[in-house]
Parts: sequence; structure tokens; C-alpha cells
Amino acid sequence: MRHFFSTLLVVGSLAGHIYGHRQHTPSNYDEAPVRARKTLGFGPAHPHAEYHSTPYQIRTNGFTPMDPSVDPMDVAKVFIEDVLGQTAPNMSYKIREDSYTDKNTGVTHVYVRQLVNNLEVADGDMNINIKNGMVISYGNSFFKGTAPSPQAAFEEGSNLFRDPRTEACTSAREHLRANRQSYADQYVMGTHEPIPQDVVQVIDDNCASAFDPPSFASNDLGDFRPALLHFMHTATPNAELSKEIENAFEEFKNKMSVTPVNHLDSGSQGSLLEYTAENVPDAISPVKAKLVYTQVPNQAGDATDLQLVWRFEVEMQDNWYEAAVTAQAPHKIVHVVDWASDAPIPTPEEPNAATYNVFGWGINDPSVGERSIVKENFDSLASPVGWHAIPTANDPSLRNVRMKSSSFWRNTTTTWGNNVFAQENWEGQNAYIDNYRPDAGKSKAFDFPYDPKETDRTDALAEAKKYINTTVAQLFYTTNLVHDLYYRYGFDEEAGNFQQYNFGRGGRENDGVIANAQDGSGYNNANFMTPPDGQNGRMRMYLWNTAVPFRDGDLEAGIVIHELTHGLSTRLTGGPLNSGCLGWGESGGMGEGWGDFMATTIRANKEYSDYAMGSWAANREQGIRNYVYSTNATVNPSVYKTLDKPGYWGVHAIGEVWAEMLWVVSQRLIEKHGYSEELFPPAPNADGSVPRGDFYRESSGGSGGEKPLVPKHGNSLSVQLVINGMKLQPCRPTFFQARDAIIAADQVLTEGENFCTLWNGFAERGLGSDARIEGQTPWGGGVRTNGYAVPSVCQDDGGDDGEGKKKKKKHPKKE
Repeated sequence: MRHFFSTLLVVGSLAGHIYGHRQHTPSNYDEAPVRARKTLGFGPAHPHAEYHSTPYQIRTNGFTPMDPSVDPMDVAKVFIEDVLGQTAPNMSYKIREDSYTDKNTGVTHVYVRQLVNNLEVADGDMNINIKNGMVISYGNSFFKGTAPSPQAAFEEGSNLFRDPRTEACTSAREHLRANRQSYADQYVMGTHEPIPQDVVQVIDDNCASAFDPPSFASNDLGDFRPALLHFMHTATPNAELSKEIENAFEEFKNKMSVTPVNHLDSGSQGSLLEYTAENVPDAISPVKAKLVYTQVPNQAGDATDLQLVWRFEVEMQDNWYEAAVTAQAPHKIVHVVDWASDAPIPTPEEPNAATYNVFGWGINDPSVGERSIVKENFDSLASPVGWHAIPTANDPSLRNVRMKSSSFWRNTTTTWGNNVFAQENWEGQNAYIDNYRPDAGKSKAFDFPYDPKETDRTDALAEAKKYINTTVAQLFYTTNLVHDLYYRYGFDEEAGNFQQYNFGRGGRENDGVIANAQDGSGYNNANFMTPPDGQNGRMRMYLWNTAVPFRDGDLEAGIVIHELTHGLSTRLTGGPLNSGCLGWGESGGMGEGWGDFMATTIRANKEYSDYAMGSWAANREQGIRNYVYSTNATVNPSVYKTLDKPGYWGVHAIGEVWAEMLWVVSQRLIEKHGYSEELFPPAPNADGSVPRGDFYRESSGGSGGEKPLVPKHGNSLSVQLVINGMKLQPCRPTFFQARDAIIAADQVLTEGENFCTLWNGFAERGLGSDARIEGQTPWGGGVRTNGYAVPSVCQDDGGDDGEGKKKKKKHPKKE
């Protein structure tokens, strides 16, 4: 099997990875002064990567479980060395500091990064999941070849600088030609788009042999500026700036201000090189640069070689990139992802609850319900001091102000708090601290009118802006509720959630969500940027000019939930400090699918219905996806094989298939366990313990130590298993691996009582145990075969439904 890596852009609909895309306005809507926008997302295949999802597989490989009393980190070290065997010269590893133990399940998630010649292998990742001395699952993409000598990495003509892109570029161009018409027919974000010129341009830029002029070359491998300028030349959406970089390379290079961050053992060529660079064209903050290795396919395509690259973290106006560019000229972009102490907790003074006139939780949009007055949700676990308090030391609006007050907390009367900063962004820029937000005064009663009138199209924007107070209050309310909900299901501080202050509970602070309403950089979209833990997530919500009056995406909860779920899945997959695990192909597609699944699950009710995504905002009954989400295979025929269809190479189309699979699986769990009207777990007791109520099972599953809390009903259990599965799956997961991680999560949580229910649910949509793919490519290509088989224990008439009854397997029509 040959594996190539693509230079394709990840483009599509609702919130790509950074989760939004180029903004398009229909030709008759001339009121949309939008910036050009493109987003890169591609990388090499890792044919040697593996994921083992059961302890049985691991024992078969020869690792013996250790005593439950052994520290999980010690178990991990023994396991790593067992997997690696005799440590090769110049090869080692480090356990990352974002490793943590899940408070509910007791599983310790250990994240490991490979080192060669004391340099990181940027995509050499291992995630190990440990409980009671046993490795219950692990993923591994460590480089398995022979480590080069430190000197070889810097030798001219070294095979580390081999350019393996010739066949990749040919393959990518052929793929584009094959999909040109089908992509034009795909409905995306309320418009029919032609195949994006961005896609063609980046392939031409990054593949053309004539692209690298002599001025981009450098004899100094320690000088990353030429490589960075090459990336900015490709990444900028500004065609004029791109041309200027070509024509005035030396001038741009010399304008950069470079500062060393960490340079150990400066006398050695193999030393750690890390810098920041300022005055980088089209970057809005200092660029981080680090010399690392990355893996590229070998000539045969069945293994990888190491390539020396500069890894950049580049924050731009509309993108936030992690990119690897070859250290030696001619510079090539190898891979790029668009990301998008124990102390008492002081209590703020007079924590009186705010109220909001909003579309309440469960009301997806104005077409399905009315606004009502709801109270601030005081959850002593998720938001111990409510939504409107923030420590003065963590308040970005006070960073340049000398505070005379000695008060620890600042109580606000605006949409500004520890979890979320919500405000308008009519100018479409990245500034947010001084942007307008409503002030409800001492009462904190966020009660504002909402009654937009139909106007001439030329006045529609001004009409929408009249209701900015309502819009921002709604965005603040929804975002805080999603924060609290995901917290209660395990997306807490150690797992990398978004908070300015972490209450001494671990994780990195100062990363609350920056939530911009009515963003002026475009229409008919939404996006979310997810840098690693400790850096603010950034969400931008747009107006939709699909109807008059304009429709405000801030008022459609499903869109907001979809965006925030990108932050959840990115931080949980591969660990809080690795935002590069869901960048493209099936993994990038599942990043979109989780967003749709969570949004649909949250809006659902006990009486089953099919649901469309984004139908109100887009003013389109079917919504912005190819199909509504439905268990009826006639209404939504998506199966694993659907990914081979023309038009399904983008992450959003891939995500639709994954979300449909999860929707079907969740309905099978509901059939077995019933339905909970309330997705929020019970309020915690005064001592912080959580009562079971009617939410959790009386007798929890699991083994050893304290039993985990297990949701009692099918819909809440689905949410828990999906989130726990994200923690167990490897970096850059496939559909198969994400499926296996969810099944493994059930084994941890319930001792596998839903094993057959889960397998049958996935098999309904072609992801059974005999599903397979041949010729898989990084951007999602390959030839897939639906699989409807399940493990032998579940094969008797569809397996047990949990009540002693046998279920007949239901298969949609095979495509």
C-alpha cells in the first residue's frame, strides 16, 4: 500500500479546523465586505501507527499488568521501555506534563513525546491509558527506524532532506480533478461553492518546482526565517502580500526580530533550538519556532523516515497554525494543522445570581420556542464562583493597570467572567477587551428586547446591530452552560478546559473562551480556534444574510455548541498540550462530527425526531448538511462506504458520516437504557460529592478502588462514552480507532455491559468488525468496504438488548 501526504486544504462548512472557512456571500448580497479566507490542513500518513484498545491485545504483546499500588507513571515508564525494547542510540522519550488521572473513571492518561538526538519528533506520539496497574489501551506513532547521527541531520544532501512530494502532488492534483464537479454540487454553509481556488493555489505554491526562488534559500540551517517566510507566503490570503514576500524576501527577513527562548548546549548541532519572532508578515502575535524532527513516508510507502523541520505556531487574523517546514531549502511544508498548588478557593463578595432573558437550554433557535427569564447556573463544581467573577490577577482587562484594590476577585456586571468573554466584533478584528458588551448594572438582569423588523436589504445589517445586547447575552449564557455541562462529564481543568483561573485544580490557566458575536469578517459561518492548554480559545459567530431580517448565529444554540465542541475534542484527543491531532482526513472529519452529534443530542427530547443542522440560520429546512440526522436509512443513508463518494473528501462531509453513526449508536443505547429529560448531572452536595439521584445508576460498574459514576439513561450515557472515548483514542485517530475507544470507554465505565449494543450500532452503518479500507490517503481517500459483522459474542440475532431479549440486526441498503 502506498501512502502519500496531501497538500489539500481543509475546506467546507460549519467551522473547520480552525473550524471556519472562507466566507462567501451570494452575488446579490452586496453588503458583505469580507476578508479573503483560506485554511491549510494536511500532513503525511503514518503507516506504522497503531492503536490497541483492549488489555487482551496488550497482554498478547507480552506486557504483564503490575500491582495496582504501583504509581501509574512508573507503569507507563516500564511499558514504554517494554514497547520500545532496547533503547536505540540517540533515541529517548519524555512524559508530557499534561498527563493526568480522570477523577471519575480513575484512568490515568499518559502522553509521551519521542526524542531523537534530544530533538522532539513532532508527530512521534504515544498515549497510554492505565488503571489499577494495567495498561487498558494505548496508541503509538513513534518513529521505528534507525536514528540518524546528530551530524547527519545537518549534512548537505542528507536523505533527511529528501523531497517525497513528487507523487504526492500528482496524486493531490488528480484527486482535485476527480472531485471538481462533485464538490461544486455540495451544499456548504448556505451557498453552492465551486471548488475553492485556495485548494488549487496551495497545491501550485507548495508543489511547483519553480516556487522556491534563490532568495528563499539559506546556508544557515539555524536560521528559520526563510522557512517561515515560505510558510507565510503560502498561508496568507493576501495575494499582494504573497507577491511582496517573493520580491522583497531579504527586506522581510531582516525586519524580523528573533529572541531565543531555550537554547541548551549551544555548542552542539543537535541542541534544542527554540525562538520567538516578531514583525512576521500577516502574523498578529510573535511566532514560536522550534527545531524538531517530523516523519515522512519512505520511498516504499510502508514506513517513515525522519526529516528535520522548523515547527511554527503562527497566529493570524483568521487562522492559528501549527506548521512544520523543512529546515533546508528548498523549503516545503510537511504538515500543517489549523487550530484553530492546592489552595483554598476564595469566595467573591455577594455572589448574587444574574438573570438572562434568553432562549433557554434545549431551545435550539427562535423557530422552536420563545425567550424566558432564566437564572445564572451556580454549579459549585464547574463554576464555583458563578459566571461573573474573575480573579484580578487573571483578568486580561487589568493586565496593564495597577490595581489599588487588594481584593482577590473582581465581580462584573457585564458578559465577562472566568469562563467566557463575550462581546461584539463588528470590525472583524482580533481585539476584544475594549469591544462593546452589555452592562446589566448591579441587578445583573440581562433583559433586552429582541424584535427585528423586515427592512430593505441595505438596512438589514443596521437592524441586526440594534439587538447586540440580546445577542451577546445569549452567547454568554449558552457558552457558560456548555462549559459547565462538559465539565460535569469530565472536561475539567486537568483535561484542558477553558478557564482564566483553575482554582488550584491543575491544568494551565488564562485560557477562557473569547466569544465574538456578530463578527464583521463575514457572513453565514462560525469558527473556533483551539491552541494548546493555557492559551485562549477564540470563537467567532456571524450573522446570516440568508433571510431578511438577518438571522443571528449567536441565537442558534446548535451552531454555538458545535463550535465549543471543537475545543472539547481538540483538547481531549492526544492531551491538552497537543492541538495537532484532528487536522485533516478522518480525524479532522470526526472533529466536525462530534460537534454535530453533541449539538443534536443536546437539542433532542424524549419523543424521537430527526434533526437538521443549522436550518434556522441558513433558512433551509434540510439545514447545511447533505442529510438530516436520522435513524431511518432512507432519510439518511450514510454508511462507512459513503466516504468514498465524490464530494466527501472534505472534513465536514466526513464529519456528517461520523455524526450519523454516533446518532444511531446513541439511539440504540436509549432503546436499552431509556431517556433522561435532563442532561445535566445533579447539583453537587455542600461537601462537593455528587448525589446519584435519578441520573446515575445505583450500582456503578468498574473495578478496583472507588466506583465511577455511571449515567443511568441512554442519552446521558452516550455523551459520557463519547467524551471518555476522546480521552482514550490516539492522536490522529481513524474511524476504527475512535469506535474502538468508545467501546473501550464502556469497558472501563460499565465493565462492558454495552459491548454488543455499541458494536451493533456501529455495524448498522457499515462500521462493523469486518469493515476495511485499502489505499488510505491522509486527506481521506481510499477504497472502503462496509462491514456489518460484529464480534462472535454478539452474533446471535443481533446480540442481547440488555433485557434478555434478542435483537434483529438492521442494515441500511448497501451502496
